[in-house]
Amino acid sequence: MASLLSTLQVSADALSAYSQSLDVVQNNVSNANTPGYAAQTQSLIPLYFDPPEGFVGGVKPGAVVSSRNEFAEQSFRQQTTLLGTATQNVSSLTSLQTIFDISGNSGVPYALNNLLSSFSAWAQSPSDTNTQQSVLNNAGDLAQAFQQVASALGTIRQNTESEIGDTVNQINQLAGQLSQYNQQIQNGGGSDAGLDAQIHSTLDQLSQYVNFTASKQADGTYTVLINGQVPLVMENQEFQISNEMAQPTNPAPTNAGSLSPPAHAEIQSSDGTDITAQITGGQLGSLLNFRNTVLPTYIGDAYQAGSLNTMAQQFADTVNNALISGEISSGPQPVNGIPLFTYDTTDNTNVAASLAVNSNITAGQLAAISTAGASPVSNGVPLALAQLATPQTGADEINGESYTQYYGDMATEVGNQLQAATNEQTVQQSAVAQAQNLVEQYSGVNLDEEAVTMVQFQRAYEANSQMINVLDQLTADTINMLSSAAA
Repeated sequence: MASLLSTLQVSADALSAYSQSLDVVQNNVSNANTPGYAAQTQSLIPLYFDPPEGFVGGVKPGAVVSSRNEFAEQSFRQQTTLLGTATQNVSSLTSLQTIFDISGNSGVPYALNNLLSSFSAWAQSPSDTNTQQSVLNNAGDLAQAFQQVASALGTIRQNTESEIGDTVNQINQLAGQLSQYNQQIQNGGGSDAGLDAQIHSTLDQLSQYVNFTASKQADGTYTVLINGQVPLVMENQEFQISNEMAQPTNPAPTNAGSLSPPAHAEIQSSDGTDITAQITGGQLGSLLNFRNTVLPTYIGDAYQAGSLNTMAQQFADTVNNALISGEISSGPQPVNGIPLFTYDTTDNTNVAASLAVNSNITAGQLAAISTAGASPVSNGVPLALAQLATPQTGADEINGESYTQYYGDMATEVGNQLQAATNEQTVQQSAVAQAQNLVEQYSGVNLDEEAVTMVQFQRAYEANSQMINVLDQLTADTINMLSSAAA
């Protein structure tokens, strides 16, 4: 009788174990599409079997084991960070490319060509009021074109700074969620597969924005360090980062021509330390590089004037020097020429934005007479200015090129960077897909496998149920037999 009851108990325990296994299968199937979820497996532990010694064997449920592979997860996050960098690069450079029109039908190239053409027409009729006025009008258009490009670059700069702030807020929000999940783990939720899925889904989201390492601690919580060094999340604490605009100090500013150059975007840790150099990837890394490195090459910063300002200043100085060296009239009292352009001479990062036609000059005050040679040349100045279109000497060039070519190089550089970023984005999209497939192979829910497992346990469950029925009948028969014998 004792043996029958023991066997009945073993079968009942097996049913309980199989029931738990089926629950795990059901949970896997239900969460097959849940972001961050890793398939779970119910482990079964065989019990000691030695009937003569009274050990009747059986099975009991063990721990529920996660299929998550942290190496694959880390690889996926690294590729996602690189994709975040490339995607943001494409977005930023696309907005920059729209500013530089090299078709010659608008913007600086169009206005520059018109002004150079008007210099040539002025050389044909140096005293003609209409050609003189055309020079003034086209000079005004060129100044306005430079102002518009500078303004557009300034708008992009402001938008980038705003995006940096939004990205920092998003990072802090995700860090706050992770610290709350860590708190739940400390409160006993370490074995919760749903909580584990939320943690890894949040880490995947975070990887789009910034480069970091995430490591699982002995207590089950996750420590997140930006660039493997700066704490972002530790246990149930988050260490918020912040952003501000500040003049760089390392290295010291070298742009002596600017009294107040544009500040750099700076990221600070929770204790106020500058960690900008630690942000090398993700959307935030891309935005910082675009704001602090790419844009300054065009619009200037504490270390440079910027190519747009350099071009505007050198062209204005070349034209002004030619006019100043010439004469408006040769006698009886010679009248010296006056500058055509004005700009902010105190800040060489503000030249393009402040470039304008001298408000004190009139058409009749354009100096056409050149006195550089042995004898005055009535149209010598406009002839020299017209040659800026096809420079004959280094003095008429900027960095060894014509002004039109120099501006075209700026546009070409943006185009090249955008093409490289687009190619990188395509490569990274493929890399992320491959990394995602690897995660799925290790941790994803395979519905076919789950179906096979479910059938196996279902059959085992049914077999044990039948055994319990048999044992129940044997037990009843035995009790009846004992009752009859006792009577």
